Amino acid sequence: MAMSRAFTVEEADDGIRLDRWVKRHLPDVPFVAVAKWARTGRLRLDGAPARPGDRIHAGQTITLPEADDRPPRARARESPPLSPDEEAFARSLVLHRSDHALVLNKPPGLATQGGTGTMAHVDRLLEALRFGARERPRLVHRLDRDTSGVLLVARSARAAAFFSQRFAQRDTRKIYWALLMGVPRLPDLRVELPIARQPGTGGEKMQVDEARGSPAVSRIRVMDRAGDRVAFAELRPITGRTHQLRVHAAAIGHPIVGDGKYGGRAAFLTGGVSRKLHLHARRLVIDLPEGGRLDVTAPLPAHFAQSLELLGLEPDSEGA
Repeated sequence: MAMSRAFTVEEADDGIRLDRWVKRHLPDVPFVAVAKWARTGRLRLDGAPARPGDRIHAGQTITLPEADDRPPRARARESPPLSPDEEAFARSLVLHRSDHALVLNKPPGLATQGGTGTMAHVDRLLEALRFGARERPRLVHRLDRDTSGVLLVARSARAAAFFSQRFAQRDTRKIYWALLMGVPRLPDLRVELPIARQPGTGGEKMQVDEARGSPAVSRIRVMDRAGDRVAFAELRPITGRTHQLRVHAAAIGHPIVGDGKYGGRAAFLTGGVSRKLHLHARRLVIDLPEGGRLDVTAPLPAHFAQSLELLGLEPDSEGA
């Protein structure tokens, strides 16, 4: 009997078509496979048979066959086996390992999932992280390619469904560190600006959109500052929209250092500070399927740590 896998729809995907969700999150799965699963009753939404064109909503559960149950054409496009160096690299990213979860410290520049022209990504590396388990680990959330830090991976379909539900219900604590251009007027502020996909960008860029946007809320707290030039801030996404922290920081006039996508030329510092994005998923707190809570902190990548040293910045006692 073919095995299935379950995913919970996140807020960032609320309202899109089911086939669009598959294309976005499982880019190696062709539409013909999705259509076949629908015809045979193996594409399901909240347990009921679904069609590719059905609209999905945050919190719903999508069930579809395991990857090995895909048509031969899809399997033929899979990446080649991992090299020993790739396997060693994948294992070097592990911060935490338990029966239900792996936590990785994703480096900047590594995509979470593959896509057109993207061969190096976390999802490809997960085969090296079975550690003897029967099931292949599963991604349950994402980080932007250039964002570093804590990335949670489920070790089973049951754990993936559990964690995805926690994210969908906002029952997690996510803390990011960032360097901001300039210093916000208030040291602790709540940003409430709706976000929508920017037309003409193919969904690759978001914008504040009061008319069409989905509600988005972030907290920005300044921990230290280098005069009026740079703020070292703790960022907390209360909601989970795509690129939310980057859009909100730019919208209040303080783009994240290195974020040319949303801050343009004004997002770069002179004086030897790296041009890489200075956004790091520092800490994640989330319930565990067996009870208790997972609380993991990721060390900073080299470029971020060097920038802090160069600018003489340090986290405060609350953010340490």
